[in-house]
Amino acid sequence: MNKKGYKHTSLGWIPEDWEVKRLEEISEIQQGVSKGRSISPEDAISVPYMRVANVKDGVIDLAEVKEIVINKNELSRYTLLDGDILITEGGDPDQLGRGGIWTNSIKNCVFQNHLFRIRTDRSKLDQFFLYNYFQGFSAKAYFLSCAKQTTGIASINSSQVRATPISLPSVLEQRRITAITATWDAAIYKVQRLVDTLQIRHRGLMHVLLSGKKRLKGFEGKWSNVTYGDLLSEVKRPVLWNDDDLYRLISVRRRSGGIFERESLYGHQIKVKDLRTACAGDFLFSKMQIVHGASALVPEDFDRAKISGSYIAVVSKNSRKLDINFFDWHSRRPYFYHQTYISSFGVHIEKMTFDFEAFLSLDMALPPLEEQIAIVNILNASDREIQLHRRRLATLQEQKKGLMQVLLTGKVRVKPKEE
Repeated sequence: MNKKGYKHTSLGWIPEDWEVKRLEEISEIQQGVSKGRSISPEDAISVPYMRVANVKDGVIDLAEVKEIVINKNELSRYTLLDGDILITEGGDPDQLGRGGIWTNSIKNCVFQNHLFRIRTDRSKLDQFFLYNYFQGFSAKAYFLSCAKQTTGIASINSSQVRATPISLPSVLEQRRITAITATWDAAIYKVQRLVDTLQIRHRGLMHVLLSGKKRLKGFEGKWSNVTYGDLLSEVKRPVLWNDDDLYRLISVRRRSGGIFERESLYGHQIKVKDLRTACAGDFLFSKMQIVHGASALVPEDFDRAKISGSYIAVVSKNSRKLDINFFDWHSRRPYFYHQTYISSFGVHIEKMTFDFEAFLSLDMALPPLEEQIAIVNILNASDREIQLHRRRLATLQEQKKGLMQVLLTGKVRVKPKEE
């Protein structure tokens, strides 16, 4: 195959005036400082540092910045400078090599050893071009192709980062490309900030409304103090087996709550023991992962799905006393997580088992049914607003990915502006 004006390289077809370079040829690459080293008190200095948790895909998250003790003579070696790129050493395969660009937000900030700092030679490689490149398909495909993978976790080493191939236009064209993508970056940043603000407001609403610290207009009576056993009743619906029928098996997502489908299988393919039927409006507790928040209400689109014996399904004993949707919102509170934790047993948090009977003896404050419904309506409206803007955010991110795919490979050329 021959394309006029293009040449074939290890990265596929690129414009004839572009070239493929190894990252180490056009930048300085370094891993960060290790924790827990022995440092004499007279040489020790405590400084802020970036952890893996701070580095998201395309963003440096400064919501929580911790400090690390290092040798003061190493400060200049590990200090982040404006325009440095940080990428992660490991993580989920689809997030491998995720990273962001440092904007000198914190003085004398260093970075840990599970991160790579990349400082570009700006006469050859624009730092924002590289920032976009790491979010694109080529970089992610390269990292995934050479990563070491174990039980869902992938990792890359410094040699592989240094060898990262990059297709490069002139610096002028690089800067023109980054100017175009910056329009999407600005829109993405604006919507992300809005989502963050709405989430903070939503958490505040949950806290004051579900605890009774703020009462809605028209509701003044005292809340009842009741046990979960007064409100909830376990249900065990049998499965009517047919080997030719298709069964949807569902699980509760760990930590974040919510239902997701594991797989759909025909009866003769199913090896899950103690399979039962779950209906819309059932509330599910995971016996094994409840301490991580694995509980949720079954939505309408998963009605009549199947659950394994590792889940407990409950319903409201009296729908005139407890709205199960109110209980669903209550289950997302830190207070509820604490209650499920103290109702579990085991020597290791990852292997603890939920004692449902012990949980049923614990208390919760319950408003009248009418107030429950009013609170649910407010929280649902707040959640819908967040989801709306999350969809906007996802659309912008997908648009940028598509734009980068054609710009960073030279499939669509931009005319550089002379400087």
